[in-house]
Amino acid sequence: MTSATKTSFQELRFSTSDGLQLYARDYGNGDPRTAGTLPIVCLPGLSRNSRDFHLLAMRLSTHPENPHRVIALDYRGRGFSDWDTDKSRYQLPVEAEDVLCACAAFDVTRAIFIGTSRGGLILHLLAAMRPALLAAIVLNDIGPVIEIAGLLQIRRYLEAQPTLHSWDEAVESLKRVHGPAFPSLEEPDWRDMADAIFRDKDGMIVADFDPALIEPLKNLDADMPVPDLWALYQGFQTMPLMAIRGENSSILSRATFAEMAKRHPHMTLVNAVGQGHAPLLHRPDLLDEITAFIGRIL
Repeated sequence: MTSATKTSFQELRFSTSDGLQLYARDYGNGDPRTAGTLPIVCLPGLSRNSRDFHLLAMRLSTHPENPHRVIALDYRGRGFSDWDTDKSRYQLPVEAEDVLCACAAFDVTRAIFIGTSRGGLILHLLAAMRPALLAAIVLNDIGPVIEIAGLLQIRRYLEAQPTLHSWDEAVESLKRVHGPAFPSLEEPDWRDMADAIFRDKDGMIVADFDPALIEPLKNLDADMPVPDLWALYQGFQTMPLMAIRGENSSILSRATFAEMAKRHPHMTLVNAVGQGHAPLLHRPDLLDEITAFIGRIL
């Protein structure tokens, strides 16, 4: 089961500073129309990978009036990238450095970045580490304050991965877990989600990430304060910013969303109706908003 064909993108590999080989998909790089536009770099969530962005990347890279090269990454330990033997290196600063390695390998000196969940946290770091790299930012259901209840919910889901024998079982499993938060999704959306999250391995459908990624979440409890990133968020002040919040998000609260707008008055706010954490960006309403936002970036 797959919604992607390898003729629609190039498969690339690049080296990290500590020698791992990581994977990326490159859309639209061979189209001469994208040569004069800013590339778009897509960063996925904690346990997710480049496949999350396939449909979005297809549409942005083949837009009839304003096509862009789109690069989507698999972090270390996810998708087709190497797993790290040193599990302590599954952390945001290391992954931010990996993104910089990817940009250097693919000759990206300035880009529009789309960060879903953990990808958005990495962008908070990059705004401090390499602000000149960031031409514009799209934060997908993430902000400077993360709700502990949402993190605990993610931990429960990741720890309780069921045994799946078919893609139909994978789809039904996702519907049971995420259906209440995503009432707007249609059957093709669930199948695309399953294709992005799981992989067929020896006849079994398994989650496509190193289970060690969950380890840092195991020490969380409901009373634990989560450090905020407001100081790093200030780094976005000099660049165009769009923030998307899932209407039913458990990670990004309405209060934090409102405070983000207050601190960045020119930010574009988008509510993903009928979606939770994290919204599917290729849905028509969000695709239109993202395309319009990108069209305003010089």
